[in-house]
This record gives sequence, structure tokens and C-alpha cells, in this order.
Amino acid sequence: MFLIASTLHPLVHPKICVTINQNEKNMNNFDLIVIGACHGFWLENDIKKCSNKILLIEPVKYNFDQLKNRFKNYKNIIFENIAIGEKNELIDFFHVLESSIDKLKKHWSSGIGSFSKEHILKHRTKRFQITKKDIKCIKIKAMTFNKLIEKYKIEYINNLIIDTEGFDYKIIKSINFKKIFIKEIMFEKKHLSKTFQIDNKLDEIKTFLSKENYELFDISDENILAKKKKWSI
Repeated sequence: MFLIASTLHPLVHPKICVTINQNEKNMNNFDLIVIGACHGFWLENDIKKCSNKILLIEPVKYNFDQLKNRFKNYKNIIFENIAIGEKNELIDFFHVLESSIDKLKKHWSSGIGSFSKEHILKHRTKRFQITKKDIKCIKIKAMTFNKLIEKYKIEYINNLIIDTEGFDYKIIKSINFKKIFIKEIMFEKKHLSKTFQIDNKLDEIKTFLSKENYELFDISDENILAKKKKWSI
């Protein structure tokens, strides 16, 4: 679910936290929400720049434990060991076993998690010999994005990062923009339809976000940044 680069995650934007105006300060706002934070190594520099609340979401327990430990001294960070799903429920979730990471010789494999076991297996290549034995199924609490917003009474998000191995599409489509203002949304495009397939889902997302007054930019081969054209409140 959360492919991690060795030094900097491909979704990170150089201006992830900016100064917010007085109107925004009066709102229940978050500087940063990350769905699929993994162990958080790639977030360190950006989190230091954020003065308001941050919400980090990570379903895989060994990643979540590292995430909490890494940022344990930050009083403005909220941690959630959940998945963002289509329903509020307990659901099967698949991820790479912690004990298999060294064997697979790909540190980013810790970040591959999905509601689909087949999605993980489709990452198999000559250099990444993952098998069913390397995958663990857990029962995880899933929460819809809108339930998450309701839980924390969020009105404003400066930056929303979504890295969920293709589930990005459903999360974005579920956002009720009448209830929340999001300045920037960064998401992974390469699994939007199927594993390593984009198809027409990307066009649907672009159309959907354009109607909500977002301008979209390809910031890498894998990721897109959507910026609100007019974001004064």
C-alpha cells in the first residue's frame, strides 16, 4: 500500500506545510493528513515544518509502531492504526510479513499492503520473488474517510496525502467537499484501476477534482498533485 523510497517518498511536495491565514486558524484545521504513512521516515522534514495538527494513518502494526516511536515527542500528531475503507467495519487486510522484508531484499516491501492479496502478489518480478508465504492476513478496523472527518471534526486540511495501493481512487471519490476544505491532495496514480494499471480511472478522478476547482499536476511518473485554484475561505 505504501511504497517507500530510500530517502524521500515520491508523494512529498517541497512546500507541504505553509503559513495559514487568520481565517483558517479559526477553523478545526490540520496541516497534514497522511493515509498510508508507513514508518514515517519520508515525513520527518515536513513534519518539522508543521505547527498545527497532523494525523498519520497506518494499518500495518510493525510500521505503525515505528511511526509512533519516530514521532513520539510531537504533541501535535494524532496516530491511527486503521485502514481507510468503504465501510466502517472489521475487514481482512494483507501485508508483507516483517520477517520476509530482509529475505525479499527490498526495504520498500514493508509498505505494500492492500485489501487484496492478489494485488501484492502481482508485484512479483525476477528481482522481487514474493510468494503467498510472505503475506499475512490480519483483521483491521476500517473507517470511511467521511467518518474520519466526523471523528476529529475536521473542517480544513492543508495537505492530504493518499498512498493506498490503488484505493486512492475510492477515497478521493468519497470526499464530501461541501463539508471539508482541502487545499492540496497528493495521490498515487499507478494502481488506480488494477495493479500497475491506470485506465480510465485517472480521467474520472481528474474530471471529479476539476469540478471541485482543483488543478492537477503530474509531479512524477507515479504521483499527482491536485491544488485548489481558489482557496480563500
